[in-house]
Amino acid sequence: MTRHQKRLAVPNSWPVERKTNTFTVKAGAGPHGEAGVPLVVLLRDVLGYVDSTKEARYALNNDSVLVNGDAISDEQRPIGMFDIVAFPERGEFFRVFPDEGGRLALTPVDEDAAGSRLGKITNKAVVPGGDVQLTLHDGTNVRVDADTPYDTKDSIIIDNESKEVVAHFEYEEGALVTAVAGQHAGRIGEVDDIDVTLGSGSNTVSVAADGDGYETVEEYLVVIDENFTGDDADETGDSDE
Repeated sequence: MTRHQKRLAVPNSWPVERKTNTFTVKAGAGPHGEAGVPLVVLLRDVLGYVDSTKEARYALNNDSVLVNGDAISDEQRPIGMFDIVAFPERGEFFRVFPDEGGRLALTPVDEDAAGSRLGKITNKAVVPGGDVQLTLHDGTNVRVDADTPYDTKDSIIIDNESKEVVAHFEYEEGALVTAVAGQHAGRIGEVDDIDVTLGSGSNTVSVAADGDGYETVEEYLVVIDENFTGDDADETGDSDE
């Protein structure tokens, strides 16, 4: 199977230049599905910490890069929305967050904030034994007690060390949200009104934001915590090869 991906065909969320070269690295199997960006792309094209895949492999073999608290050895490991990418030896920690163009960007955070990650609940099911399994936006699963109040469209915060749920944010009117796709991607505001659409159509949500508010479909919104956005730090922009 080829390890390369045509740049013109990558998802719009990938932070790569599309016309500099024909190919880029293909994401491997893992979280985030087709939207996941290979780790080497962030190391090389965004941060500029390595110049080649070979250099990326060397860095990863030395356990110098953590994703959500775990050392990563695969340069093709998909990275996506709300992942925490840490470089402990450098004292640098980043959260993957969509910018206003919908492309994934790296937001610097402090070490405490890097100790946990946000997940949007996309599915909820009872599993053998009576526990409840939550499926998150990146495809990972979390087991919780049957009597916990989590529901789909809510968000939870997971501790990267213990893998336990440490906070819960309900999807409801007044909730703080960010749009992660569509023309309003990257904009943060509060849910003002949820217009429920009968049938199979998507619900429409009005969001009160700085300046003009906006409307978007429910699937594009993620509930966040006001202390979890990293607004006090500048995003690391894209760099050319």
